[in-house]
Amino acid sequence: MSKFLEQLIEQKKQKELVKLDAVEIVKALFADLKDREQDVLSRRYGLHGKNKETLEKIGQLHNLTRERVRQIESASLKKLRKLNYLEEYLQDINQVVRELIQEHGGLMRQDFLLNILTLALKETNKKELGDKEKGLYKNYFDFVISELLSENIEKVKKEDNYHISYKLKDQDTKHFDELVGEAMTKVETMKQTVKTKELLDILKSLKSYKKYETKLNLDSSNLSKIFADDVFPEDSKTINDNKSLYSFLQAIKNLDQNKFGDWGLSDWREVSPKTINDKIYLVLKNNGKPMHFTGIAERINEVNFDKKKANPATVHNELILDDRYELVGRGLYALKEWKN
Repeated sequence: MSKFLEQLIEQKKQKELVKLDAVEIVKALFADLKDREQDVLSRRYGLHGKNKETLEKIGQLHNLTRERVRQIESASLKKLRKLNYLEEYLQDINQVVRELIQEHGGLMRQDFLLNILTLALKETNKKELGDKEKGLYKNYFDFVISELLSENIEKVKKEDNYHISYKLKDQDTKHFDELVGEAMTKVETMKQTVKTKELLDILKSLKSYKKYETKLNLDSSNLSKIFADDVFPEDSKTINDNKSLYSFLQAIKNLDQNKFGDWGLSDWREVSPKTINDKIYLVLKNNGKPMHFTGIAERINEVNFDKKKANPATVHNELILDDRYELVGRGLYALKEWKN
């Protein structure tokens, strides 16, 4: 298998890298569209630095019906797909995306793939990208993959088993379907969160993994530099050495990680904390030693579970009222389970 993306990252070939820049690619292609066609597509796919907009909202801006906006969107996409030079413009990005999906087992969660592509540009250009700029790049990459590479790549919408993902149309992914059933049964019986390495080891012990091991252990490129980014909470070598299995974990709909990188079912409170008490427990457990209640409040706000700010007084009250915690010093609290 070619290691095209790895080579570009290592060699930093700027001319080739431009061919992977979805923003520059789309801007060049949009030159063949009329202003209104450009605006409709930009608003529909979030290419204007804002959220994706509805047909109705765009129609109001252009004094058009929803149906007319839909027709313009459809016609504009067809116009782009028929451009004589389209294949040339998309040749490198098509190769990189296909290789990435293939070496990750044939199926990749949308956000996972878009993060890799966006961070590859950051790594090669040595340019820091803010959250807003990363989001914009991801929208551009999604537009290119979903609408301009759709002949070879299929966007899998939310199903019972998977988050929104991309898959190769010519690659069978039935091995994932079999593995997900056995994996979820195993996680449900654990009833507690686990670290990534532990979960990977559990997957490797499953019958379905051993059955399809050759499809899940592929000779692939070294993307450790990308996986070292803070977007991924795990050790970059762990991810790089287990690409297809890690990608599989990312794609499973009812499996998720908490803010500290621990895996479990999406509806578990240790994975998706609902209350301030849930957040207190997670912070203490992750810290592994007693904390002052003001420090717990600060840590909750640093982790940013959601947009709700933790108040030290509220945290203190929760610690006093819940028997899972015990006072071990002046304002210091620990988990009682640590005694076991």
